[in-house]
Amino acid sequence: MTTRILPAVGDLDAARTLTGLAAQLPDAEPAAPVPDSTVLLDTLARLAAESLDELPEVVLVHERIAPVPALDLIRDLVLRFPAVGVVLVTADTSPALLTAAMDSGARGIVTFPLAYDALAERVQAASAWSAGMRRHLGSTAVELYGGGPGAAVPGGGQVVAVTGAKGGVGTTLTAVQLALAAQASGRSTALLDLDLQSGDVASYLDVQFRRSVADLASISDISPRVVQDAVYAHESGVGLLLAPADGERGEEITDRVARQTVNALRGRYDVVVVDCGTYVTSATATAIEMADQAVLLVTPDVVAVRAAKRMVRLWDRLQIRKAEETVTVVNRAARGTEIQPSLVARVTGTRAARATVPDVPKELQAPVDAGRLQDLDSKSTVKQALWGLAGELGLVEPESAGHARKGGRGTRRLGKSERGDRGDRGDRGAVTLEFAGMFPLLLTVIGILWQCALYGYTYSLAGNAADEAARAATAAAAVHGDGAAAGACDAAGREHLPDAWQSASISCAQEGDVWKASVDVDVPLFFPGVETGWSVDAEAGAAREGEDSP
Repeated sequence: MTTRILPAVGDLDAARTLTGLAAQLPDAEPAAPVPDSTVLLDTLARLAAESLDELPEVVLVHERIAPVPALDLIRDLVLRFPAVGVVLVTADTSPALLTAAMDSGARGIVTFPLAYDALAERVQAASAWSAGMRRHLGSTAVELYGGGPGAAVPGGGQVVAVTGAKGGVGTTLTAVQLALAAQASGRSTALLDLDLQSGDVASYLDVQFRRSVADLASISDISPRVVQDAVYAHESGVGLLLAPADGERGEEITDRVARQTVNALRGRYDVVVVDCGTYVTSATATAIEMADQAVLLVTPDVVAVRAAKRMVRLWDRLQIRKAEETVTVVNRAARGTEIQPSLVARVTGTRAARATVPDVPKELQAPVDAGRLQDLDSKSTVKQALWGLAGELGLVEPESAGHARKGGRGTRRLGKSERGDRGDRGDRGAVTLEFAGMFPLLLTVIGILWQCALYGYTYSLAGNAADEAARAATAAAAVHGDGAAAGACDAAGREHLPDAWQSASISCAQEGDVWKASVDVDVPLFFPGVETGWSVDAEAGAAREGEDSP
């Protein structure tokens, strides 16, 4: 069996040496080395999305890989891609490093200077372990996810980082509602507040807490069990790992603490939502880099869009997130504003979310002031939009799933109708409310237009009836005398009027050599019981016939 090897080496000389030696191994197929941890993670994620079988069997991680430290990178690889055997390449032969590498999940260590036999032994052992894991994960994928033997198996929970272009754009509100939506759909969910100096998650959810993420700073190896001791079990079922109450303690949260904390939460929960605030620190930069999806909140104003553009460029310079891998969400959106999501996407180079959050502050005032954002009305257009965004990001359980996934306590799976109200129907709910408010006005306008149409039709009928009455009067007078003209006039006029207009008043009189007919018709009313006094008068004339006519 061919063993595919992917070296991750930042040093060019070490990369050439390692690749050349790996190519000499029996049945080995080394790929071109990747220069840093970001490219390595992107490459493996792309291959895993295609198929589990597309992943390399062995990844060789050099000790000087950047920007993520080698041991932290190995820990992340093992959690996200459990079917890959990871080997550390290092010049350090101390027992302490060996222990740390094993604790991180490495399948072995190869030391400098490189030796063929040592490399072959470690690669063979890692490849055999990888093959066994793939057989296990392949059957698990069929059972749990309905995929074939080559289906990609997700490594741990889904991590979504939420950050704001600037202060006051609704970052915490969005993070809280995304977490509540994921939990309500039946997925175990954790909400990590990394807005370390001014985090408001506790205030939004009415939480009194003692432990925070700062309590993990002094722990060298942060495991899922250790993290769980610091998690607050909220009444909604969401696990909360909160920012410290004393803002100065935020400096204790390093990139190492953030990385291990996110990894530990990812291993325990189906969904991890991280509130990164609006400032880039080493901790938030790590969370954004590790996230499966990064959400950037903006408001529809020039200042916020410029701030979003600066933020995206900063992420790119730090090599933590590419612009096209970022989802921008417009908060407080209005139909009349000039700044729409498509414009934001063009300016920042990001991907705009289909969901936009409407500007309805009255819906939020009561739950925010009470500190109980979990009680936001399900009919709220803001909640519907944010839960719709959760569906767009893939945070809610798909409708085709036969049962809820096991997770947080006190959770339940939404029924089909509830999921419609709280998720995919976000925008449709707002449209329904607007239509309900406009419906009486629409009926009134339609009634007025129809009444105007009745008025015009009555005018046409009255004119035609007058013409026919005048002709009948002059013809009857010529044959039977003037006494017969009045009866013929009335009969001819009414003959050309529909039943609803039979109450008309019709009369004919001789004026010189002309018989003149007058028709007075009341306009029928579209609104019963309303008396308007509208009527139409029409006149027509016809020359006398017979011996006295000119």
